[in-house]
Amino acid sequence: MASTAEHEGAPAPSDVPRTDVDKALLGGSTYRSLSELGSGAEERFERGRRLVGWFLAPLVSLVFGFLPLDMPGDQQTLAAVLLGVVVLWICEPIPIPIGGLVGVAAIVVLGVAPADDVLAPFGSTTVFTFIGAFILAQAMLKHGVAQRVAFFVLGLPGVGKSTFRTIIAFGAITCLLSAFISNTATVAMLMPTALGILAVIAKLMQTQGVVRPDFDPMRLRVGTALILMLAYGASVGGLLTPVGSPPNLIGRGLIEEATGERISFGQWMLAALPICLIMFGVLAAVLLLVNKPEIRRIEGVEEFIRERRAEAGPMSRAEKNTVVAFAVTVVLWLVPAAVGLIAGTDSGAYATISDRLDEGVSAVIGAALLFVLPVNWSKQQATLSWKDAAKIDWGTILLFGTGIIFGAMLSATGLAETIGTGASDALGITSTFAITAFAVILAILISETTSNTASAAVVVPIIIPLAAAAGVDPLVPALAATFAASLGFMLPVSTPQNAIVYGTGCVPMTKMIRSGITFDLIGAVVIIALIPAMVALTGIGS
Repeated sequence: MASTAEHEGAPAPSDVPRTDVDKALLGGSTYRSLSELGSGAEERFERGRRLVGWFLAPLVSLVFGFLPLDMPGDQQTLAAVLLGVVVLWICEPIPIPIGGLVGVAAIVVLGVAPADDVLAPFGSTTVFTFIGAFILAQAMLKHGVAQRVAFFVLGLPGVGKSTFRTIIAFGAITCLLSAFISNTATVAMLMPTALGILAVIAKLMQTQGVVRPDFDPMRLRVGTALILMLAYGASVGGLLTPVGSPPNLIGRGLIEEATGERISFGQWMLAALPICLIMFGVLAAVLLLVNKPEIRRIEGVEEFIRERRAEAGPMSRAEKNTVVAFAVTVVLWLVPAAVGLIAGTDSGAYATISDRLDEGVSAVIGAALLFVLPVNWSKQQATLSWKDAAKIDWGTILLFGTGIIFGAMLSATGLAETIGTGASDALGITSTFAITAFAVILAILISETTSNTASAAVVVPIIIPLAAAAGVDPLVPALAATFAASLGFMLPVSTPQNAIVYGTGCVPMTKMIRSGITFDLIGAVVIIALIPAMVALTGIGS
């Protein structure tokens, strides 16, 4: 206690203004944009990045398109368009999904392939998995099911008495929810609770004299650790299931398209579980060491959670219906894996069940239940209305479809093989380990400067032909790249959840970079080391 007080400065005289913690932390919206923070450097960076994109994207496409290269015309045109789209994704002069659609239109107009062939991937089963999962998540958010889960875990005996246990429990909640709900939605939903807990801790520290009366509650180390745990925990938990994060479905779709190997929901979870557990343990250790909380023991958090739970009241009919629909969907997703374990993946029963309980169909069935299960039968009121469902992230669905289109076109035109052969000759990497390490590093670097979704859409189509040209099975490197695409932890622009927590003002840029680069490096090592072993253990691709 003494060292912390000394660090904060000696107690101020009684006439020093006393900080209003509630006003500082809870007085405004839970998210503030970079411009609202008054930080000119970040705002100038964003404007400059977008301005560059307006001119660089068409310039790159035109220059590459007219270079005298020794390659077929359709390959060169596709490459020119794809390079322009990558610039649009990185610089974001227009929304990322629209950048992908512009590219799709360009390859049809420029004659790379007929429209029917180009647009076929929009009908893939994974697109429907996205739609169904997003609708289920929308119901969980609307009716407060996810919030109730958070309050239950934080209300467990002993959790709210320790800053360490509170931060770890909050991270565990975030991981669990983000495995099935959008990472961004999870963070946005839990942010008010995190700020409420931080306000309780800050007022306790103020009362105990741990800090000066006029301290800034947005600059507490305990706040940095708690808020970063929210963002980073969502990224880690998003790895657990194929629907947990858009890069997962994009990478899996590209892998299946290129290799013909199917990765089931159960196989993905079995492969991801140990990686997520290890990374969560590392995350907790890194955040609590780099941002060591000022105090260990706290009072008031348990009361705060009890009040929130009391306000929520008993479960409503809508909440119960949402839980039923969600449970049915998860069971349908896992049934094929269970049949495969019992009867074997070569059995007729497994083939039949896998074909009929396709993940996209299962997600649609679960989502449809929300429009069937009634909340008020006399008024014909269902659990979810179409107005609610229409609010899902259609942009991510469009981006996924365009990513799969470019992956399919890379293969169909032969450009993928050309890229792979050229990269293999230039880089001289021929082993599975070297290609996997390269894939992970490249995915992390790209995800730090653009969205992790775009990172997966860019990197996986490069890694698959690179591995094939080197005579290596592309499954392990491509899967590693898919996981690594979610490891953007250093900058606010790396992921939407990073931007949200940075927007609270509780996370200084230097602390985000310091914590993020540490976790990036450790996460890369964990993925490179474990992915090959988990692929072998789970039988993916065998």
